[in-house]
Amino acid sequence: MTRIDFYILEDVNLAAQHRFACRLAAKALAANGQKVVVHAQDEPTARQIDELLWDYPDRRFVPHALQGTPEAQANDVLITWQEPPHFDGVLVNLAAGVPEFFNRFHRVAEVVVGENRDQGRERYRFYRHRGYPLYDHRMKEWETGAG
Repeated sequence: MTRIDFYILEDVNLAAQHRFACRLAAKALAANGQKVVVHAQDEPTARQIDELLWDYPDRRFVPHALQGTPEAQANDVLITWQEPPHFDGVLVNLAAGVPEFFNRFHRVAEVVVGENRDQGRERYRFYRHRGYPLYDHRMKEWETGAG
C-alpha cells in the first residue's frame, strides 16, 4: 500500500513549497535511487520547478526533465502537470488535489504551506478515509532550506 507523507512547512508561500519539493526530490533520488515524479498544478508551475532545479538545492545537480521532452526518458526526476508514464517510486504532489494515479507509487509526499493548508487538509481526509498509512512531518524553517 502506498505510504503518504505530509510535510507541513512553517512558511506560508508557494515559493517555499517549490524549494522544499526540489530538496525532497534530490533527497529521495539520493537515498533510494527510485524515480521521482514532481507533480505540479499546471504547466507554468512545472516550468518554474524545472528552472528551480537547475540552481536549487545549492551545490547539487539533480538530473531532471519536463514530461514530453526528449530528455524525460533518460532522467530519474520527472516534472509534470499530467499523468506521468509508468513510474512507481516517489510522487511529490504539488497539485491542489489528489492525483488519480497516486496509488501506483510506493510513496507520496504532500508538501503543505500556509497558502494551501485547506487543500492539504482535504487531501489528508481523502487518504485517511481510504485507509492509507499517513505520516506527518512538521518542518521548522531551518529544515526546509528556506531562502
